[in-house]
Parts: sequence; structure tokens; C-alpha cells
Amino acid sequence: MKSLGWKTIIATAAVTSLAALAIAAAPTQAASPVAGGAHVHTAGSSEAHAALSPRELAALPLTNHHLTRHETANLAVVLNAYHVAEGKSLDVPAFVNSFAKDGVFNDEVAGKTYQGKALGDVLPYMANLFPDVHRDLKRITVNGDVVSIELSIQGTFEGPLQTPAGTVKPTGAKVDAPTADFWYLHNGKVEQFNCYVGYTKMYSDMGVNLDWASAVNQR
Repeated sequence: MKSLGWKTIIATAAVTSLAALAIAAAPTQAASPVAGGAHVHTAGSSEAHAALSPRELAALPLTNHHLTRHETANLAVVLNAYHVAEGKSLDVPAFVNSFAKDGVFNDEVAGKTYQGKALGDVLPYMANLFPDVHRDLKRITVNGDVVSIELSIQGTFEGPLQTPAGTVKPTGAKVDAPTADFWYLHNGKVEQFNCYVGYTKMYSDMGVNLDWASAVNQR
């Protein structure tokens, strides 16, 4: 397994911003929430977003299935954002349009913030790194204008990972990283998306170990 120094690991997290992985491909249940394959609407209007059917809602791992119409519309906005960011249905303008004009996407673990055009810059990169990336949604909680999701990001490491120490070549390893997403909406648009990715687990799955010795031996 390739070993990177502690500072390199932290820098790599900032450079790659793998929180983008959390939105690089749609979760299976979000893109196709029912067994019959019904898809979330990809139109930009709140009316389209509000069109989640009871059957679609029942198929999702919601903590509370008694959502108001407003909450259902907010959930649909979030699911649609995942769908248009999926590798097979990548639509960067549509993803960016999910956000308010001043909306932000925060990779809380890597300490990176994306806004405006930069909201879409990371999507193609992540699709190249993990072409089959998808989400396993564990739990979805909708509380008014806040959508909180516990999930696992899964995919195959098939693209090179650029780091300050050099390029980590793809190994075909399977990645399964615990993640938490928090979406804050207003008037049908995302004002803030905070993503917390389990980088330690993800790097381990990719075959990259934290080099604790280099941190201990630093002067």
C-alpha cells in the first residue's frame, strides 16, 4: 500500500476535495426511487421538484414519511441535484441551477468552499476518478428547509489521484466511505450544502495509508 505523509494527506484532501464525490453521482434510490425506475424530475422549477409521488417517497429511507408539501419539494430538489450530477446523466448547469445565486457547497473535512461556477467544476473530475460512484442512502431526515442524509459513498478507484507528492495510480479498488450531507434550502434553492466525507476510510480503501511516523518525526 502506498504511504503518504501526514501533511500530504491533508493537502491531498484539500486538492481533490472528495466531498465532491458526494455529489458526483446520484444515489440509486435518489435517481430511481421506485422499483419501476421512475426518475426524479430534472426540470429547474419548484413545481417539477414537488412532483415526488407517494410511491417514490415510500421507497426512500426516510425517518419520517409524513412530510409536508414544502418538505417534499425540498427533498426533491436535493434528489434532483444528485441525479443531474451522476456520471451517466451529468448535467453541470442543472446542478449549479439547484443552488441559489449566492449558494455555497462546503467540503467541511477538507476545508474547501465552492460557489458560483466553481460549483460545477469538480463534477467531471470526480466522475473520472470514480466512474461508477454512487450512494447508498442509509437515512434521510427532512425538517422544514433542512435535508440531512446519512450515506455511504461507494465506487471503483479507476482514475489517477493527483496529490502534492505525485500521482497515485488507480488500482481498481472498491471504495466505501461513510458520509453525512446537510442541505439548507430557501425558496426551492440550495443556499448551503455541507458535506462530511470519511476520508480516512476512503484513502484506506484506495490503498493509501496515513504516514503517522512522518508526523511524529517532524521537527
